[in-house]
Amino acid sequence: MTDIAAGDRSGKKTVSAAALGADAAIPDILALLGIMKNAPERADGCSGSCIDDHAADTVHDDTGPAGTEELHMAPAQHWSLTETAQARIESVAFEALLQGLGDGRVAALLRILGWPCQFKCFALAGTPKSSYSGTRAAILRAVHDLGGDGCLIGRCGSICVAIIEIRSAVTPEVTCTAALGAFDDARPVCLGSAGANASGASRVTRGVLNALRACPAVSPLPRPMRADDVLPERALLGDDDARDELVAVVYRSLLSDNADDPTLDTVSAFIQSGGSLDATARELNVHPNTVRYRLKRAAETTGWDATNPREAYVLQTAITLGRVRDGRRSS
Repeated sequence: MTDIAAGDRSGKKTVSAAALGADAAIPDILALLGIMKNAPERADGCSGSCIDDHAADTVHDDTGPAGTEELHMAPAQHWSLTETAQARIESVAFEALLQGLGDGRVAALLRILGWPCQFKCFALAGTPKSSYSGTRAAILRAVHDLGGDGCLIGRCGSICVAIIEIRSAVTPEVTCTAALGAFDDARPVCLGSAGANASGASRVTRGVLNALRACPAVSPLPRPMRADDVLPERALLGDDDARDELVAVVYRSLLSDNADDPTLDTVSAFIQSGGSLDATARELNVHPNTVRYRLKRAAETTGWDATNPREAYVLQTAITLGRVRDGRRSS
């Protein structure tokens, strides 16, 4: 039988889940974990975001395991946590996001930690400069100094990952600059793209970790690097989010509602020719200046320039993935 400990590991006082009874109030259960509810707090304008047994609404997770209990939601509350409870919930929330979970249960954990019910965030990851605790403290201090509050930090192997709420001066670029010194100077640091709410937090967390895994394949490597800098390598590592972005953002932008639009075929032919304007022009039976114009337009549309070798690789990977998904034949 699983027990919920209401004390330390010495076993001085434990309460079994069955002993609580089916009608036990959720706040009473949370109190056993060191979580206490204070007066209602509506600073973030949320109309329903905390766990409570007097619920008007529920959050369902249709993708979760059978028998998963519903999370009852009530007007926003302020939760007071013991240090032990804070650490435990942070650990559970971080691990859930790391494993790709971003449903209402994870959102509730974040809410207990003080996050609003609706938020935008980004991730920052790298190897600690001296110790994990020192890097963690430096990141928290940088976020606090910028006027931020929401910051969930965890580790995956030797990597320290911070998931940071975007608010006022706490933007990805400014925060990364302020916290960069907390990481090992000899190791890469990755700044992730922005995400929304718990599902977005999970996506950006996995994105920066996969980006760091892909670092050995890229040279030179900027510091900090961005997770989007290594989309092809992440896709090769099996990162579904990177594959989706390459197809949805890069490949789809080359397509047009007009079936006769030559942009996709021009970019593809240019890359396959090894970057030769003349060879591409002969392949498509057009003037080289026409090819040059189409490539310029494609760069403006996608943000990726086929005349740049690195960016051509991104485009080639996106076109390959997109054609596989669509079943399209190349020209």
